[in-house]
Amino acid sequence: MTSVARSALMGGVAFTVVLVASPAAIAQDVPGGTAGGQQSADAASARTISGADIIVTAQRREERAQDVPVVVTAFSPERLERLDVNEPQDLYGSVPSLTAGNQGQASRDVQAYAIRGQSTGFLASPGVQSYLGEVPLPATVSLSLQGGPGLFVDMESVQVLSGPQGTLFGRNTTGGAVLFQPRKPTDRFEGYIEGGIGNYDLRSIEGAINVPLVEDKLMVRVVGAYQDRRGYTKDLVWDKWRDDTHWYSGRIGITFKPTERIDNYLLIYGTKSSNNGAGYIHNYFNIPGLIGQGFCTEGPPSPGVLSCDVYRRQTEIAKEIGPRRNRQDVDGFSKIDNWGIINNTGIELNDELTLRNIISFQKIKTNYAGDSDATPLQQYQLTQNADLPDFPIEGLAEFGIPNTPGNVYLNGKPNFNLPRDDVKQFTEELQLQGTMLDDHLTFAVGAFYFNATPAGPWGSRAAQFCPAALTGNPTVNPLNGALTCEPSDGRSGVSNQSKALFAQATLDLGTLSPSLEDLRVTGGYRYTWDRIRGFSSSWAANADGGATCSFGTTAGTVVPPGSDPAVVCNFGATLKSKAPTWTIGVDYKPMRDVLVYAKVSRGYKSGGFNTFAVRAETTTFAPEKLTTYEAGFKSDWRIGAVPFRFNATYYYSKYNNIQRPGADGNLRPGLPPAFGAAIFAAEATIQGLEIEASIRPTEAIEIGGTLSHADGDYKKFQVRAIGVSTCPNGDFAFNPAVFVDVSCAPFQFLTPWIYNIYGSINLPVPESMGKLSLFASYSSVSDQYTAPFAFEPEATVKGYGLLNASLNWNGVAGSNFDLTLFANNLTNKLYRVGNTNSFSNNVVSSLYGEPRMYGLKLKYRFGG
Repeated sequence: MTSVARSALMGGVAFTVVLVASPAAIAQDVPGGTAGGQQSADAASARTISGADIIVTAQRREERAQDVPVVVTAFSPERLERLDVNEPQDLYGSVPSLTAGNQGQASRDVQAYAIRGQSTGFLASPGVQSYLGEVPLPATVSLSLQGGPGLFVDMESVQVLSGPQGTLFGRNTTGGAVLFQPRKPTDRFEGYIEGGIGNYDLRSIEGAINVPLVEDKLMVRVVGAYQDRRGYTKDLVWDKWRDDTHWYSGRIGITFKPTERIDNYLLIYGTKSSNNGAGYIHNYFNIPGLIGQGFCTEGPPSPGVLSCDVYRRQTEIAKEIGPRRNRQDVDGFSKIDNWGIINNTGIELNDELTLRNIISFQKIKTNYAGDSDATPLQQYQLTQNADLPDFPIEGLAEFGIPNTPGNVYLNGKPNFNLPRDDVKQFTEELQLQGTMLDDHLTFAVGAFYFNATPAGPWGSRAAQFCPAALTGNPTVNPLNGALTCEPSDGRSGVSNQSKALFAQATLDLGTLSPSLEDLRVTGGYRYTWDRIRGFSSSWAANADGGATCSFGTTAGTVVPPGSDPAVVCNFGATLKSKAPTWTIGVDYKPMRDVLVYAKVSRGYKSGGFNTFAVRAETTTFAPEKLTTYEAGFKSDWRIGAVPFRFNATYYYSKYNNIQRPGADGNLRPGLPPAFGAAIFAAEATIQGLEIEASIRPTEAIEIGGTLSHADGDYKKFQVRAIGVSTCPNGDFAFNPAVFVDVSCAPFQFLTPWIYNIYGSINLPVPESMGKLSLFASYSSVSDQYTAPFAFEPEATVKGYGLLNASLNWNGVAGSNFDLTLFANNLTNKLYRVGNTNSFSNNVVSSLYGEPRMYGLKLKYRFGG
């Protein structure tokens, strides 16, 4: 931890000590004297920080966020609207230690969370789990995707929990959890409808209607939303806008209360998304690497090997057309189909005990294609059933590429119709919650079952790693009979089953002695049994109609013509693991609105199946484990008549068996060498500081912000020497038989500094005209390293800051209309949010964030 962070932490602790020791100077209750003084005190007491009493469920029961000894950032519906949050990446900068983005993956729809450096790794389970209605959202395997778009519509709250979870929440995670709590039906007729328009042809509509069918017994809430927006990256080859949005979603919530002690909530949801895929921007090719692989030459061209000038020309064109234009041979797309049914039943057994059962069934299907090198060359891309050009492309045709009649690409196969992921998920949770000893003891005990399996076959098809001369033109390799630049195919499936027993209790020691009132101890324990089972087959076609297996224990096997390569090339593995996780904590309220706490937590994240293995021992990878030590405080004060909030937390984590992907090679005696990928295990420590503060100097003005600092250091990190740069000097190493040290690498997906400053002002208008407020926020993130290894060119996503603002007019002229004007990225900042991390694949490209977006929303409220 840097001296700056230590100083900030000590300053925060000292500040709290002063507050506790000096209640006369800074009080929690404003004393009154005369009648006028009492009125002033009453007015001051009425002034509060926005969202001061927001209710969270971080401990599986409803509590004020300030009363929970857990780092939780909660967003009310009003705050989400002010921030114009439509997707996870919109939260980046507003939550301490949280980053969100696509992490260099093939689809921009991926909005993976990372908290305190824990994220979803390659082929791995989520490090930060998203929940809808207390149930984990289904996750895909080929992408770090959980659920679909539209999650932020009509939410009661969105809560971000930092640190290991598992003794109370459904799945074990090392990084945290994001809880989406939908608005439940209420016992009154009400609803709203909202339409929005904006630049880039933004069109949106959403609405909800709440209907009480039987008073106090049966209530229904129906929600729907639609959004369509043109992209902001123009593909000049296909004359299409990439990075667009087009989705719709719906939810039905039904609350049934047959008796005073039984409550049943049924949630049915669905979302569908279809867009033109991600618009990567080409940066440059790794010319020395291409030369080393025989893809191009600096000398005289030869059959099948062109001058490297063809690659340089693509880079030149990319620079000429700029960062909002690209040229890709793949007509990319991204499709998501996600739906689910969740049922939550609560039965009050008596005044102290409640039995709850939460059961769900969900499905998610994805398919996507894209061009990550962002050029008409076929270097790094996923094809699936996407169209390829059947026309000449400027910048290639002059080099005679593709070398086919009419420069038509001949290696597209539009008859391919398998999805990339197709998962069905079933969960069941039974828990008993209770309070005893005059509410001095609260506890929860239960069991959790999770089973995610393939709902159908998964498939992949990619025409990539093609020498420029063979672009779009499959050609027989005379050395092995394989068809170079023919699309390679794959089939796979992964099942994930988890069972767990858990218990957690909090005891207020005031039950033992009145002098110990508000001193609480918490203990939680969970034991988890995981089983992961996977299979995979992948192959490249041969000229004789057969194929050659690409990965796994069957790598290099020749499939005779007429045989099914999906069968011959198949390999599989099963991983069983089990582990305890736990938490021990203590918290104390020395004053009514001051909470001091400390805890130790053990986190665990399951292992996985490696579809790109080339060794039997790397077909699975082991679970991660994390132990976090944490101390902090939450406090609300009044400086005279001014409410002030200050929260701070320091954490230190020991992180073991970190799942980090990398290239692998197997030089097998008597067989051709096989090259693929492995998940390597690393060890590290991570420590950080998280601060939240806000003040309301007048009834009309509020100012606040958040700050986080994190520092991660690998203690041990070794990988196979497959073209990696080693520590400490970046020396190049290529010897698959040995391991090399890469522990000097910056910690992946860890943003050292994140801060947000916001301000809101209620503008003076006559009461009959409604309420008018202006909100502005500035979020800044520092550089983030995105590659797993050290010395990866362009792997650092440079830091940036974004200025957003909104003007909200509620109850326009005393009507039921609300009007919102919003503008995001006001300064039109050009900033990277991801990259391909594929210098070893001889190309570097970037994904940029949204340009300036602005528009207006008009909402009509009825009923209530």
